[in-house]
Formats: sequence, structure tokens, C-alpha cells
Amino acid sequence: MLPEGFFMAARIRFPPARFAVLLIAAAAVATISPAKPATAVPVSGPPAGPPPVPPAALLPAEAVPGPPAARDVFDVATALSTSDRKAGGECADVVHGRLLGPGAVSGQGFQTAVPGGQLSELVARTPQPTDLTAWAAQARRCTRVAADDQDLPTISTTTVAAGPTVPGAQTLSYQQVLTLPGQPAELPGLRLRTVAIAADGVLVLLRDAGATDLDLDTLAVAAWQHAAPRLGR
Repeated sequence: MLPEGFFMAARIRFPPARFAVLLIAAAAVATISPAKPATAVPVSGPPAGPPPVPPAALLPAEAVPGPPAARDVFDVATALSTSDRKAGGECADVVHGRLLGPGAVSGQGFQTAVPGGQLSELVARTPQPTDLTAWAAQARRCTRVAADDQDLPTISTTTVAAGPTVPGAQTLSYQQVLTLPGQPAELPGLRLRTVAIAADGVLVLLRDAGATDLDLDTLAVAAWQHAAPRLGR
């Protein structure tokens, strides 16, 4: 069962030791984890929820720029998430980057190292798709939020940009920077960029973390074009 939301993430290893505290705080705010084994529960009647998303809907490894890297692949239905909505108040979904709400969801995702950071992709089906236009408006109201996860204060600064143009779909593009209160200006913080595309109950989301030079808009459109025919769109 998917908890209240799903957020994707970034466990980035920066060489300087001085980033350690920031990364602990960042991990508390935005993290992605491989799936835990699901526990079988007897049910009666037909199975509920949307059709499964095949792993083939994810971008093939060769489509990701940079040298080949190992992937952590997960199934959304058993992926770790959080139901804690205390941090950030009404801005919690923005702070945590949650773009899937409660309810029946099926999907596949991966995270992989890329030059300068990490890339994650999520392809999901849900009968209650996120309104990306409304989500972007909320993100604009939550441009700077102090979160207090696991007793580690963190500042989330969010900037919304124009998403790529995809006929018949909603798009979202934003950047989040995580810092510690009073952090020296010479420390840039942890950057997370997200591009999402949604239509007809299907969501494709790409997120990079760190100092990558990825053209995330172009990569997200390619991910959408790759996933759509495999989901019968």
C-alpha cells in the first residue's frame, strides 16, 4: 500500500566533509528508497487499482546521458514514503516533492548516478492524478519554507519555471534548494530539479539532484514519449 504521498530523492555523496550535516538534513526532506518486499494479504473480489506499469515503460539505460551506471529500480506500490505532514504545514507536499496523493497507484521507478549527481524517474498510473497546474500554484506560495524533520532544521527554497510543451498534457518544472539555517553563502546547498508530465491518469516524473548538467525538460519529454505507447496511450 502506498502511504499518503510519494517523494523521490537524492542521496548524493559530495567529497567535502563539510556537506555531511546538510546531506543528513536533505535526506530527511527528500529521499528515495528501493522497494521493501511486499507482504501478501488475502483479498476477496476483483483486484482494485489501475493496471500495472511495466518496467519497460522506464527510460532505457542508454537514454540517460553519461557513462552507464547501476540502477536502483523499485515498484511504487511497495516503495518507502512518508505520512508525516507536520514539517512545512500546508507546504509539506512541496517541501517533500510529493506529486502522488493517497489512493490506488501503480508504477515503476529508478534512481541512478549521473555525472555531478543523481537522476530518478517515476512512471505511475493513478485514478486520481495530481493537478500539476494547482501543484505549481501551491509551490509558488511555498517558495521558502523551514522544515524540521528528525530534529534537523532545513530551509527549502522553491522556484517554479515554465514546463515543457506537451500536447494534451499538463507539465510542471521546478527547482528546490535545501540548505541549513545560517549556512555560509559559499556552500550552495543541495539542488533538486523536477519535471513532471501528466495526462489521462498517467504521470511521468524526472528529478535530478546535485550539480548535473542534464537537459531535464528534453529528457522528461523523451521519457513521456517512451512511456506513453507502453501504457496504451
